[in-house]
Amino acid sequence: MILTAAFMLHAGSVLAIDEGFEYNVIKPAMTTSDPAKVEVVEMFWYGCPHCNDFEPTLNKWLKTKPDNINFVRIPAIFRESWIPHARAYYTAEALGVVDKVHSEFFKAVHKDRRRLATEKDIAEFFVSHGVKQEEFNQAWNSFVVQSRVKRAITLTRRSGIKGVPAMLVNGKYRTSATEASINNPGGASNDDMINVVNYLVKQEAKQPKPVKK
Repeated sequence: MILTAAFMLHAGSVLAIDEGFEYNVIKPAMTTSDPAKVEVVEMFWYGCPHCNDFEPTLNKWLKTKPDNINFVRIPAIFRESWIPHARAYYTAEALGVVDKVHSEFFKAVHKDRRRLATEKDIAEFFVSHGVKQEEFNQAWNSFVVQSRVKRAITLTRRSGIKGVPAMLVNGKYRTSATEASINNPGGASNDDMINVVNYLVKQEAKQPKPVKK
């Protein structure tokens, strides 16, 4: 499906939202976890300064996002050195402490200048945030976490993203601050990326939902 050109306001000017410019189509489309809702995925890496800068904008959007959106985080894995951070996220997810440690992990890496690149360092971080060492060990080494890391590697490749942060909409479209700001003379903008996501969500919300049998 090719979407017709749309427009968004930016600093008093009107900017186009066009396929191949502000967003791109994912071919073939990726499956989503809840077909009844519009899935929005953030692809990120804890070591990425741009992802860290995007967090306030994303968190603001999450507070006001429509109920028909299913938001999912996926740690991107472009190289082997990114795996420990992806494993850290899925360990937090398995332990049910994402809300408690996600932003703190970014802070530790970018404000406190902690590398958190080894299992030992990451374990110490989790323990300092109230997780018992044995619970961390069990989750870190679990089949669930290892499987999700492998899946993240596959999804990073299949999504076709070139860098992070990036956003995927309903498994069909991808955008980034750079792409979303092509017509913005001010350069890459996180707000522009959110605007493109909102536009794509509205388009997908108009599509027929699967009928439950």
